[in-house]
Amino acid sequence: MTEKFQNKYRIASARASWWDYGWNGAYFITICTANRSHYFGEIENRKIKMSSIGILADVLWHEIKNHAKNIELGAFVVMPNHIHGILILDKPEILTNPIIANVETRHAFSLQQPTTISNQTPAQQRFRNQGENTVSSIIGSYKSAVTKHCNRLGLTDSDGVVFGWQPRFHDHIIRNNEEYQRINDYIESNPENWEKDKFYGAELKT
Repeated sequence: MTEKFQNKYRIASARASWWDYGWNGAYFITICTANRSHYFGEIENRKIKMSSIGILADVLWHEIKNHAKNIELGAFVVMPNHIHGILILDKPEILTNPIIANVETRHAFSLQQPTTISNQTPAQQRFRNQGENTVSSIIGSYKSAVTKHCNRLGLTDSDGVVFGWQPRFHDHIIRNNEEYQRINDYIESNPENWEKDKFYGAELKT
């Protein structure tokens, strides 16, 4: 069954062997910097004061909709060592799956919607099919773009350390209107609640 929230299509779903992350849905995305380093700036007076790298990460996120088809962007925030955003896939073909779960994935993986009947699950096909306009491919392209432009512009942190992402990212399929609103509010209020955030003080020393 297909529902709508925020005038966007939503399919309740899960990252599982039977779920294809190219299918329509609203996804709560979290991506951390390498070693949780504060490349993106600092929180001052409960607001993010973005560095040049943070500004770049912000601008390129909002460019996603100009480079991928059938994409909508929800709430988004840049924090000192991570970003949160809602990514909505809204393709014409609506496929359903009722299972829901939290997931963590490597951005190199992507799942492809099957176009023919097959006994293989999407998970079994993930290494064979790269797919386009999947959560993995979109986030992988975003991360690559930020890294590429940081290198091109010679941007580093205050200690001169070259920018890098954590290899993994976290995504969660949003299940209903109430969860969408809760996540939206969490993202928008994240800077105000920085000291309560699980990533606060989480910079990893190498």
